[in-house]
Amino acid sequence: METNETQHIEDQDKDKKPAAQGAEEEMSMADLLKAEAEVTEKVYSRDVVTVKVVQVNAEYVLVDIGEKKEAAIPLADFQDEKTPVPGDEVQAVFERKGTEGRHSIMSHRRAREKAAWEMARKMFEAKERLKGKVTEIVKGGYIVDISGMRAFMPLSLSELGGAHKHYLPPNAKIKFYITDFNEKDRKVVVSRRQVLEEDEKQRRGQVLAEVAPGRLVRGVVSKVTEEGLLVRFQGIEGQVKLADLAWKNPQEALKGYKRGQRVKCKVLAVDKEGERLLFGLKQLMPNPVDMLKRKFAYRSLLKAKVAAVTPEGAVLRISELVEGFISPEDYGAEGAPKEGQEVSGVVVGINTENFRLNLSIKRCEEVEDRKRMAQYLKGSPSLTLGQILLENSEDEGEL
Repeated sequence: METNETQHIEDQDKDKKPAAQGAEEEMSMADLLKAEAEVTEKVYSRDVVTVKVVQVNAEYVLVDIGEKKEAAIPLADFQDEKTPVPGDEVQAVFERKGTEGRHSIMSHRRAREKAAWEMARKMFEAKERLKGKVTEIVKGGYIVDISGMRAFMPLSLSELGGAHKHYLPPNAKIKFYITDFNEKDRKVVVSRRQVLEEDEKQRRGQVLAEVAPGRLVRGVVSKVTEEGLLVRFQGIEGQVKLADLAWKNPQEALKGYKRGQRVKCKVLAVDKEGERLLFGLKQLMPNPVDMLKRKFAYRSLLKAKVAAVTPEGAVLRISELVEGFISPEDYGAEGAPKEGQEVSGVVVGINTENFRLNLSIKRCEEVEDRKRMAQYLKGSPSLTLGQILLENSEDEGEL
């Protein structure tokens, strides 16, 4: 009895299983058809869709769009990218319906362009940098590709300070900002110059932060003026004032410099806000005043020939590089010396403007007088008290 009942239940289960499997299959097929219909609807909506590559031939990339026949994307649409292989997923936009013997045509290029416009709009609103590539050199500027979208870059926005001719080669990869975005008129203008200016400002700030007064640097003379030199150091222009050009005869020293000449300078001051530097050249050479002080001590005695006599005073030639000067107040008892005459003088100072030794004949004569007086006093015998009284009594007898 139990066996017959068990057999009956098993027979009922067998009858139920095929019915359940059929329902599952019908549901799976319905879901599949629904999914394919959704894919097809999406494709024909001309929105950007992601489709799977089925086959690649010499002309087309065939993709699955949920229909019996694949759609075709021109292989040329991938010329700037890696060619896809079966199984890859690519973005595309529907262009035209196929016929029984022809594939429907889709465009990967237009999909990239649509995505690029959306991305460019967001970057323009956020004022962020983009990367692109120069694809054409045209009159007045360049055509720049932004992930499949064409933009125009005027020459004036291509270089620092603008440009009057083309410098960028085709396929040059550049960074830029979008300065004008009009999706309706399909107009996009970009500026590489803005990126270069930002980078340059940041670089200059870093240079100014690292350089400090006292540091020795190498620069290039950018301009020679009556006031001195303009010297460029790592893109920053600094000045060498005439007074800091040379210790002696800076006007004459200025004639020895020309534009483009490399020079070694000492940083004297840094203006971070104004982005300016002050350089010195004479500071790299010994100060003549210090040299004269070491060689010619104060109050030392010198002999030299008079090179010239002027109303202002007498000029002496002490050596090939050193001159002396005697003002009229420091002439001796005989008055102004004569040209060619050898005179003796005492060093009384140094003129820091023309680096002449200031000498005094009068002070020299005073020294000589004191020496003679000291010598005279040294050689005279000292008198006793008796000798002094005797001399006084004799003088009284005479009277």
